[in-house]
Amino acid sequence: MENVHLVPEEEEDDLYTGYNDYNPTFDGEDLHNDEGFQQAVRTSHGRRPPMTAKYPGTAIGGRPIGTAYGEDSCQGRKGEGLQESRIPVGTAMGRPMTGAVQDGAARPMTAVRAAGYSSSIARGSVFDPLGQAKGPAPPLETRNEDTPEEKIKILEKKVNDLIEESCLAHARGDLQLSLEKAKEAGRKERALVRQREQTGTADHINLDLTYSVLFNLANQYANNDMYTEALNTYQVIVKNKMFSNAGRLKVNMANIYFKQKNYTKAIKFYRMALDQISNAHNAMRIKIMQNIGVVFIHMGQYSDAITSFEYIMSESPNIKTGFNLILCYYAIGDRERMKKAFQKLICVPLGIDDDDKYIPPNDDPHANMVIEAIKNDKLHQMERERKALAEKYIMTSAKLIAPAIESSFAAGFDWCVDMVKGSQYVELANDLEINKAITYLRQRDFKQAVETLKMFEKKDSRVKSAAATNLSFLYFLEKDYDQADRYAELAMSADRYNPAALVNKGNTEFVKEDYEKAAEFYKEALHNDSSCTEALYNLGLTYKRLGRLEEALDCFLKLHAILRNSAQVMYQLANLYEMLEDPHQAIEWLMQLTSVTPTDAQVLAKLGDLYDNEGDKSQAFQYYYESYRYFPSNISVIEWLGAYYIDTQFCEKAIQYFERATLIQPTQVKWQLMVASCYRRSGNYQKALETYKDIHRKFPENVECLRFLVRLCTDMGLKEVQDYATKLKKVEKMKEIREQRVRSGRDSSARGRREGSAGSGSSSSPINTPPLRASVSRSEAKYSPVLEQGRDSGQSNHGTSAKGERLSVKLKTLPGSNEPYEASTQQEIDASYVDPLGPQMQRPKTAARKRTEEDEFADEELGDDLLPE
Repeated sequence: MENVHLVPEEEEDDLYTGYNDYNPTFDGEDLHNDEGFQQAVRTSHGRRPPMTAKYPGTAIGGRPIGTAYGEDSCQGRKGEGLQESRIPVGTAMGRPMTGAVQDGAARPMTAVRAAGYSSSIARGSVFDPLGQAKGPAPPLETRNEDTPEEKIKILEKKVNDLIEESCLAHARGDLQLSLEKAKEAGRKERALVRQREQTGTADHINLDLTYSVLFNLANQYANNDMYTEALNTYQVIVKNKMFSNAGRLKVNMANIYFKQKNYTKAIKFYRMALDQISNAHNAMRIKIMQNIGVVFIHMGQYSDAITSFEYIMSESPNIKTGFNLILCYYAIGDRERMKKAFQKLICVPLGIDDDDKYIPPNDDPHANMVIEAIKNDKLHQMERERKALAEKYIMTSAKLIAPAIESSFAAGFDWCVDMVKGSQYVELANDLEINKAITYLRQRDFKQAVETLKMFEKKDSRVKSAAATNLSFLYFLEKDYDQADRYAELAMSADRYNPAALVNKGNTEFVKEDYEKAAEFYKEALHNDSSCTEALYNLGLTYKRLGRLEEALDCFLKLHAILRNSAQVMYQLANLYEMLEDPHQAIEWLMQLTSVTPTDAQVLAKLGDLYDNEGDKSQAFQYYYESYRYFPSNISVIEWLGAYYIDTQFCEKAIQYFERATLIQPTQVKWQLMVASCYRRSGNYQKALETYKDIHRKFPENVECLRFLVRLCTDMGLKEVQDYATKLKKVEKMKEIREQRVRSGRDSSARGRREGSAGSGSSSSPINTPPLRASVSRSEAKYSPVLEQGRDSGQSNHGTSAKGERLSVKLKTLPGSNEPYEASTQQEIDASYVDPLGPQMQRPKTAARKRTEEDEFADEELGDDLLPE
């Protein structure tokens, strides 16, 4: 009671009374001496609930309530006595009692439990709210994989993993592995079903997993062209009524029938799939109807196809269907409906935004960053592809129907241009005009083509550059190099980054033999467009002319990496290695060339020539014989084969080759002499005599023929020997007189030249270099699409021996080792024109030159000395 402050009976009227008074409960300075507080700490005395506001008083002077221990702890008000009781009783004004508990047990909580306390904690326990005194947590229970349910779950996971691996293998292009994984998934899934049946859980079979396994297996069968197995697997899915929406797979079955060209069944299954798809899936129904129309086109039933395509164009028009509809109308020859279909085609909405949204504003840096981010994203790429596809279909349709819708193709093109100008494809009008000029070119109407292209000189830069490029190409074909150079300059001024214009400009410099300048233009074209194969090819040929063989080889190796199966590039590589004196590499490249063009006689002959130079006669004979089999009119090949059989002492077999040479060149006496010589060497003297007599009738002044006739008649003891001897003397005398005249004429002309040079006082006279010899064969025309080069005459010499022991024949028709193409014509430079839908370069054909006197002289040199006696 000493801590209880009683209010005095008479309060003084003091304004500051009570400011220094405080509740002794908050006085913590003398808690060690406070018996009530110490008792509350040691026992549950302090856990009693506080008194309610209805009965004021302190914790010590409150109402008497029963404790958990049954002690007399109830204290009454003034005037009330103490009550003793061992059984706790509840008062009428207090909270109900919690009941008696046994001695030594903790009293149960009667209020909201605080953190870290529990009613079951024994007296004297340690304060441990986090439970750290209990030690570490027990280890996790291990999963028992021996139970049937666990085995089924593991097997299901394996099946799903196999399906995923199969799909990933197909995405990588490994079709065989994807099929193996799909088959393995099917086996695992069947084992899973059997295991469920054994455990009595067949009602819980995963139908979605079964559907996925079968569907993936059917797809992989179809991807591996195993159509029968794919159809059987699809049939299992379709016939199972437990699979929902399985009828849609009939579209896949119809696709397989279409690949098998079983068009009747394809249409049947397409229509069955169409019947099982509701109108809510309109997009899929449209695609199926489009497939039906395509199948009708393949069957030639254009009316039925038109019905399908017209329905699609009325419900959901698209570019492909509009193009197919135009094709059907073109097939049946309906002009008016072609026009209407073309108008529908150019009105089909593409569903893409304008390119203006990708133009960044100058004042908003954040918008500029966003536009830069989306300028080349996947969505914009898809939009560009869709627009390019639409332009391709429109251009193709216009080129197709232009000659058919009007009396002339020019009027048809004009109608198409007018229609396009009023549509969303305004920029295609100029491309159609250029296509009109190209159509004139295909019809060999160069005048109209030039007039059409000249109309673009005042148009915008892009169209102007394209038209000027084509004009440069045309004038280059006509060998009007000044005009070609002028329009190439015009194309470059309109668009300096046009690689075709730069190539044409380089070609005009090439024909002027300014190879350094030509190489600069080709390099600039490659800098603007690294995929310009024409510039790279021409650059290689330019380096070849300049003698920079290593750089030329580098150009053609790069070109071969781009054009893997280009016969021209392979031939140039082989020729360069031959010029670099590496015959083994040359043979290797020619062998690759034969894999691309196995029937090219000139390539086979070139291989035979290289093997002959290496001393491998058997391989040389094989390739020369193959060349003769494909092209039996090549004189050099015939000559080599005949000489080979003579060298191997099979003169009878050589006769057929020299007889063919006689048919090809009947005015050349040497082939007939070779036939007679073969008869004589084989011992058939009578046939040889008849052949020599026949030669003498055709060539009465041939000395060699008369000599052999005299010898044969002498050996055979014939009477005609005297007549032939007399004729031989006359011919020899005439030949001697003719040679004296020629010699005297040469001496007089030489004397006149010396006198003229002495009179003019010049110390030296110019040396006249002979022109390059070259003959263009079929193979040269085939393998010289870009630039034409001459070759040295020394590369086509024919080696002979004194006794016919060995005859080495060089090719005359193929290019030599230093110049691959002939120098007398300059029209093989690749000129360029711009085709909006096709390649921008076309190669003119090779024109063969006439035989010169030098060629005839070379043939005469090879004549009588071939097999001297």
